[in-house]
Amino acid sequence: MGIADKFENKAEELKGKAKEHIGSATNDQGLEAEGQADQAKAGVKQAGEHIKDAAKDVTDR
Repeated sequence: MGIADKFENKAEELKGKAKEHIGSATNDQGLEAEGQADQAKAGVKQAGEHIKDAAKDVTDR
C-alpha cells in the first residue's frame, strides 16, 4: 500500500472519532454509530495494509 492510502485510512479513522465524539456530546446516537462504523472500516483497511506490507517483506527476502 502506498503512503497516500495509509494517510487516507488514518484520516477516515480520525473523521470517525470526531463523529463519534460529536454524536456523544449532542446525544445523537445515529452520528455516534456512524462514527464507530467509520472507525471500524478504517481499522479493517489498516489491517489489510499490515498484511500486504508483511507479505511484501517476505517476498523481498
